[in-house]
Amino acid sequence: MTMRAARFYDQQDIRIEDIDSPTAGPNEVLIDIAWCGICGSDLHEYLEGPIFIPGKGNPHPISGEEVPITMGHEFSGTVAELGDGVEDLEVGQHVVVEPYMIYEEYWGKENYHLTPDQNFIGLGGHDGGLAEQISVNRHWVHPIPDNIELDEAALIEPLAVAYHAFERSGAKEGDVVLIGGAGPIGLLTAAVAKAHGTTTIMSELSKRRIDTALETGVADHVVNPADQDCGQPS
Repeated sequence: MTMRAARFYDQQDIRIEDIDSPTAGPNEVLIDIAWCGICGSDLHEYLEGPIFIPGKGNPHPISGEEVPITMGHEFSGTVAELGDGVEDLEVGQHVVVEPYMIYEEYWGKENYHLTPDQNFIGLGGHDGGLAEQISVNRHWVHPIPDNIELDEAALIEPLAVAYHAFERSGAKEGDVVLIGGAGPIGLLTAAVAKAHGTTTIMSELSKRRIDTALETGVADHVVNPADQDCGQPS
């Protein structure tokens, strides 16, 4: 069987192609992709790459793959099939994927995201979410409640980035936090900070993003550095 996938070949060269459909190997989960986001990293790859994507003649040491690479690492879906050894998930269950690609000896270790040659599913190889299906090791598959809509669930990966940033900041309830930029990651970081009881101030140039930050309520205050010196009191 074949499926459609968005494949990166080179800078400004992404092609929609028919490729072989994946299968669920031992300890793997075959997922029907529901939604997949386009990350800023994906845009950089298209405009300036290959960066994280292994170029021709330079296969990634973990995946052994080089271009063309199926892109996409912010995705959600439903379980289509379970490989041998996977007994704690069910077909039809809603899931998201933690899209790390690291050496197996580091799985579950502290700071595994900082290990040698670390890369991401959908950038370094191992298929990607901009396709109809993907097969992923059970270790990286996270079940989610059915009451979370799958389009929203595709934002869990960037939300995790925001949550990690908040945790690393050491901010706590009652603090005032300043977030530079009201793009997707900035907005999600503000949402996490707001949920933890902080006062959130955002710096942003784009009127549309300023409006979004205020309309969603994730920002208590937004300043535009084109109009106001952020280093001086108003």
